[in-house]
Amino acid sequence: MDPLGRWSLVAWWNAWLSGWFRLLGRSYSAADRAVEADARISLNKLMEEIREAHRDWENARRHFEYASGKDQIDYAIFAIEAAEKRYEMLLRHAKNLQVDWKVRQQEADAG
Repeated sequence: MDPLGRWSLVAWWNAWLSGWFRLLGRSYSAADRAVEADARISLNKLMEEIREAHRDWENARRHFEYASGKDQIDYAIFAIEAAEKRYEMLLRHAKNLQVDWKVRQQEADAG
């Protein structure tokens, strides 16, 4: 049996939030809309971060092509590896969210 008896933590949290929203005179659906808006903003920020990381990666590769001398080459290699890691991390994060990114991109282009 769970530690809260018949209430799971999620059910308890939902009941608690609903009570507070009733006290504040707001409906729970208003809170849902606010959460959806925050999620939409977060997804848009993530998409922009991915684009920025890709640009950084391309710039690091370009810098490597024009590097001269051992120190500049070493720095360029370090910058490429760091940019790749950041780009891969953001892509993994986006993949784990299981969002239809084609639809998100169309919404972003339209809006």
